[in-house]
Amino acid sequence: DNIDFAEDEKKCPQERSALKEFYEAANGREWSNNTGWLHPYESSCIWHGVYCDEENNTLGLDLRNNGLSGILSKEIASLLKLQFLDLSDNKIQGSVPSEIGNLSELLRLRLSYNELTGTM
Repeated sequence: DNIDFAEDEKKCPQERSALKEFYEAANGREWSNNTGWLHPYESSCIWHGVYCDEENNTLGLDLRNNGLSGILSKEIASLLKLQFLDLSDNKIQGSVPSEIGNLSELLRLRLSYNELTGTM
């Protein structure tokens, strides 16, 4: 029997799923440093560039100059407590998802020096 915990909030929190989508969309396997990312038995809070509070809410992503490419996934907007997002100095393409505008806690957004198009 295959057991799938993808829909179990305790075993697979929504934030972890959003980070997994982000990783895959930004070609995470090719990053300069992807230490810990997608480890099945570790908290996403120990993944390189992920910063959390005491309750394991994702507060920040600092992945500047880390070889990210691909696109910026709209799933990033599922990180409701996100306060800072620094993805500068990478090769992310496409447009910035409008859903980022829904991150009411976001204080700092750095997307400079990528290959993004469109307006914000």
